Amino acid sequence: MNRKMTAAAVCAVMSVAFAGCEAEKSSNPLSPAVAGPIAGVSITVPQLIEPAKGFKYKESQQPIKLVVGNATSTGLRPVTYMFEVATDANFSSKVFARSGVPTGDGGRTSVQIDRLEVGRAYYWRAKADDGANSSDFGSSQFEILPKPVLSPPGLASPINNQRVTTRRPTFTVNDSDRNAGVGAVSYEFQVALDQAFTKMITAGTVEETPGQTSFTSTVDTAYDIPHFWRARATDGETTSGWAATQTFLAMASPGPSPSPSPSPSPGGPCISSSPQKIVECERAKYGHMDSGQLLQFERAVARSLNANGISGGPFGILRKSSGSSCGGYSCDIICSGSGTSQKQWDILGDAEGAQTPAWNGPSTYPGIRVDVCEVQ
Repeated sequence: MNRKMTAAAVCAVMSVAFAGCEAEKSSNPLSPAVAGPIAGVSITVPQLIEPAKGFKYKESQQPIKLVVGNATSTGLRPVTYMFEVATDANFSSKVFARSGVPTGDGGRTSVQIDRLEVGRAYYWRAKADDGANSSDFGSSQFEILPKPVLSPPGLASPINNQRVTTRRPTFTVNDSDRNAGVGAVSYEFQVALDQAFTKMITAGTVEETPGQTSFTSTVDTAYDIPHFWRARATDGETTSGWAATQTFLAMASPGPSPSPSPSPSPGGPCISSSPQKIVECERAKYGHMDSGQLLQFERAVARSLNANGISGGPFGILRKSSGSSCGGYSCDIICSGSGTSQKQWDILGDAEGAQTPAWNGPSTYPGIRVDVCEVQ
């Protein structure tokens, strides 16, 4: 055997050995050399969980997370995931793609995507892959709403200094214009004795009703004087500006009694030019008062003071934010004004004992604790 034949024989032996090793290597299902599908292996389509089909995101909810339920595989190879997002259902215009995402814990796998352009629909899909076998894609669709736009409501009534016929008027607005980026709307109403709304007398929030939305005052307004009101719209996240303030004239006060002395009639205000006499008159309508009656007495005193045009008003009752109270209010204080301009009068001596009517004051800041004065 010559040298040429020997070399050929050696090469042949080495080729057979290498082929045998390669065949042995590729027969291992975990080997990266496996390039094609492995027979008998199937991978289920991952369940698309978030976002749900047709879900509408607000701009503020970005960045968005894509979440799938983990696929199952009959093979031994570890599974990873591919996620894609596009602006078309054929996925020819992709805006996000990520592959090789390892299987997550708790039966779910997720990725967070970059911020997307608002005001359009998107399509997303995901599939599972083990490097040799893969599942089909599961696909879905979601939308990102446009940047929210919410206009102030139109104030419908009362407007233009219209006189109201009740001490608890109803305020009505025309519903606000808005775009698709705004959710369910409600309206905030405020009523005050001044255009700066530093002397608030009532406020409230009402869920929107189709076309127009109304709020009825929860407290009595004063007689015969101008009041100011305004409203704005909100969906809890986006809030409009305040609508232009409107004015109304409060209900006309009852005619004065011909009697020069106060009348303790339970059906109406006591009539007198003396605040002390008015307090005594209202006190005469009760025996010893419990906390509920004390609050009724205070409201009646404030209303009678306002009805008689007593100087220093309009008068109200003092909300008490802490300590013992009569339904959340002071049991013996009449007030006017707000902030450091607030004045307070003590109208009962020993509220829990003799409950003697009095007109002591006014006390002013800084000698008093300032709270909300609700005009009656």
